[in-house]
Amino acid sequence: MPLGALLRALWRRRLALLLATSLLYAAGAAGILLWPSAYLAQATVAPAETTGIATSSLLSPVPLIGGGGGLLDSGPAGNFAVYLGALRSPEAAALLARETPLLAGLAERRAAGLGGWVRRTFDLRLEADADDALDWLERNLAATQSLGSVTWTVTLSWPERAAALDMLRRLHAYAEGKVRADLAQLARGRIAAIGRRLGRESDVYLRNTLYDLLGQSQRVELVAEADEAVAARLVAAPAVELRPSLPNRPLLLVLLAVAAPMAVLLAAACLILAAAAEAPARLPEPVA
Repeated sequence: MPLGALLRALWRRRLALLLATSLLYAAGAAGILLWPSAYLAQATVAPAETTGIATSSLLSPVPLIGGGGGLLDSGPAGNFAVYLGALRSPEAAALLARETPLLAGLAERRAAGLGGWVRRTFDLRLEADADDALDWLERNLAATQSLGSVTWTVTLSWPERAAALDMLRRLHAYAEGKVRADLAQLARGRIAAIGRRLGRESDVYLRNTLYDLLGQSQRVELVAEADEAVAARLVAAPAVELRPSLPNRPLLLVLLAVAAPMAVLLAAACLILAAAAEAPARLPEPVA
């Protein structure tokens, strides 16, 4: 079908298209307005390796240059990469499920609305478990790197203001504590292994080398216990907004106002083209 004919066909159906667009926009707007609000808690952190007396430079006999990732590598590295991974780990989700009302809140959201009615009708599971907590954590926790500095912004959303702030604080403390505990455990293991080797080593040159390794491991243990932050230093402490900002309803309504007419026009054009393609097949064949 030529483009002009398609446009004329759409124009003849303009009232039906306008009605369909209005119905689609009304349905989408109702869903947006009924979407539960959530508070956004956020904290600004910086890798501890970027400071002048960074933990990584004290743990290594030779100070690290560029964070070990190259001049063009802007991704996280070292202890900070472990910190970011620990924020979304199953252990972190289990911590929230154990020490916060996360599972109760997820179960309440499951039981509310149309989805809750469907679950009760078909006798589906309403209780939240550890897998649900991990899935929620992966979807609602974000760590975004700043384009103009080395800082990262960690955000977490939850419908209750105080609970959102408490969850973010617990996650930061857990991730930082995990990195510290891993470093200390590694250092203690090395100290014990080197001590056992020194007890049975008689070569004086090897013993001197082992004493150097022992001193490095003891330094690691000392720094891990003494430094306030071994992975992420807080640039801005965890805080939560006074008013809920999620979802961004004005922006979603504007995007829906653009998407709804385009979707209706596309669907109408497809139907018209499909009908035009089937029309020649419906004509009776000429009699020979």
